[in-house]
Amino acid sequence: MRTIRITGTGSALPGRIVTNKELEQLVETSDEWIRERTGIAERHVSVGETVVTLASEAAHKALEQAGKTAEEIDLILVASCSPEQYLPCCACQVQAAIGAVNALAFDVNAACSGFLFALNTADAYLRTGLAKNALIIGSEVLSKLVDWTDRGSCILFGDGAGAVVVERCRTESRAVEYSNALPETEKGMQETAEEKRIPAAGILGRALHSDGTGGGVLQCGARELTTPYARTSAAKTDQNQPTDGREHYIQMDGQEVYRFATRRVPQCIEEALSDAGLAVPDIDMFVLHQANARIIDAVAKRLHADREKFPTNLERVGNLSSASIPVLLDELNRQGKLHRGDRIVLAGFGAGLTIGACVMTW
Repeated sequence: MRTIRITGTGSALPGRIVTNKELEQLVETSDEWIRERTGIAERHVSVGETVVTLASEAAHKALEQAGKTAEEIDLILVASCSPEQYLPCCACQVQAAIGAVNALAFDVNAACSGFLFALNTADAYLRTGLAKNALIIGSEVLSKLVDWTDRGSCILFGDGAGAVVVERCRTESRAVEYSNALPETEKGMQETAEEKRIPAAGILGRALHSDGTGGGVLQCGARELTTPYARTSAAKTDQNQPTDGREHYIQMDGQEVYRFATRRVPQCIEEALSDAGLAVPDIDMFVLHQANARIIDAVAKRLHADREKFPTNLERVGNLSSASIPVLLDELNRQGKLHRGDRIVLAGFGAGLTIGACVMTW
């Protein structure tokens, strides 16, 4: 059966780091308060980097590791909820920036679930033969959408991008084949893996859902309809939105998001595991959207899974929305913590409301 496997990863973060101590100078908060409630200690914020420049940097790194040139890429998907421009889309700008002249390119916006939705969209393209490979990127500059006077939201978010290259493959077991483009630091893994036969890499199961009735829980307004033919008040999609300008920043009901995530993420993971014919003990690692350490703790507890199987980087980068999962994947990959044959779960949730989980063999 055809599926897709990840053959390269990459990530990019702005150089400017904002610590909790610095935020103490902006809002009424403290390093201790932020760490206790979120697990976050610092985050990277843009001082000029854009969704496209970060995405392009991450893309170059993923392509290099995969041993691919930009011209060989058939499909580019960029997941983002914070583009600098409405037109052209981020994916087309990335295509131009990296020289992927043969690629179809378009954006996906499912907020923090965006990377997972894009991954499964690419899977559909590759399974049906519409493409042989794809470059999937999650990229965000959320700092421009954050109200830096709101201590409930400005402490959470960061900027960054993560990318993966995926290629079509089959799920039958086979000896592992590695690209000659692997960095020298990773070639030691090649000899060990090639000595044994392990399951082929690929997606084994998935579950994706949306609940538009919960859209008001997490939202951010855009430009209002101000043509000569429309009244401004008629353009409001949610009459409960603030009207003092804050509607153009991220608005979040933190308690409702927490309740949604801690209830639905475990359910979604179990649904994806059922689709794959697996159970929680079969999984080597759970790579979750890095929104809040307490949410990750609660998900692990509800799944009766070992918390050690849930790696985090939110303490260093904060909530990166659609970039969260691919940035963490790249870190784990380059640190040698992902091994061919490992069974991993990717799971995310976000505005919409949206939620998704994917089970795969690395």
